[in-house]
Amino acid sequence: MPRKRAQGTRAPNGASSIYQSKDGKWHGRVTVGVRDDGTPDRRHIERKAEMEVIHAVRQLERQRETGRVRRAGRVWTVEQWLTHWVENIAAASVRPTTMVGYRASVYKHLIPGVGAHRVDKLQPEHLEILYGRMVSEKGLKPATAHLAHRTVRVALNEAVRRGHITQNPAKVAKPPRVEEEEIVPFTVQEAQQLLTSAATIRNGARFIVALTLGLRRGEALGLRWPDIDVTWKHGCPKGGTCRRVRQAAECPQRCGSGTLTVRRAIQQRGWKHGCPPDKPCGHKYGAQCPQRHSGGVVVAEAWCQVVS
Repeated sequence: MPRKRAQGTRAPNGASSIYQSKDGKWHGRVTVGVRDDGTPDRRHIERKAEMEVIHAVRQLERQRETGRVRRAGRVWTVEQWLTHWVENIAAASVRPTTMVGYRASVYKHLIPGVGAHRVDKLQPEHLEILYGRMVSEKGLKPATAHLAHRTVRVALNEAVRRGHITQNPAKVAKPPRVEEEEIVPFTVQEAQQLLTSAATIRNGARFIVALTLGLRRGEALGLRWPDIDVTWKHGCPKGGTCRRVRQAAECPQRCGSGTLTVRRAIQQRGWKHGCPPDKPCGHKYGAQCPQRHSGGVVVAEAWCQVVS
């Protein structure tokens, strides 16, 4: 028999309810918030036993109190979410060079490995098994598995922030250990030899600047004269003729100090196919497509850093 409330009583608004239907199954309904259209978000739970539905209702109520209830609506698969994240969220906020790594991890490793799972059912063990197969079966380096791990962690962090899942399993999963390679810097003799050689070739200044200040190749190539702000001082003896007739910048023995602001970087972007899907060009790589686009050498905005 269906459970009935005592006559003359009424549950308060928003309270959870548990009842038995005519087919003998037990049902629970829990209000967890408000939908996007303003209507109450009331979740339905169905179990065969009364204690099972009571336990599920209490669990959902605890999630509601801690703000960890999954957002209402159709649940994404891992493939659907990763595709949406990499093409619509990450692509608009990160550098093109970062997107190369993101897309490689998503389309080559993550989607083929765990894409069929529901995003709210993905477990740390699923990711750990994937990382192990990447190294043992595919022969990839642990660093490649680490890149896939960092990518899925960032993507699922965004899913948590938007309420599609309540916890990020990638924060619990353990990727393979990566052996750190020791970086051996140039010796003084090697650095002097490099500077001497750079002074004899065209555009050798970029090697000198990169070695002296630790700039990346694209940042060194993107420098312009307005990026340098130098304050000159006389280097000649005080009271000499040079100080009376010349500005500090014209002094033969001048010395100076200043700042170098890195505002841009020269980058090489990969070409994309421009041919329509129904009439592919037949070439494997976008650089070979007759209608290629979005590639070549470009000037990208760099993170502004000032070197004194």
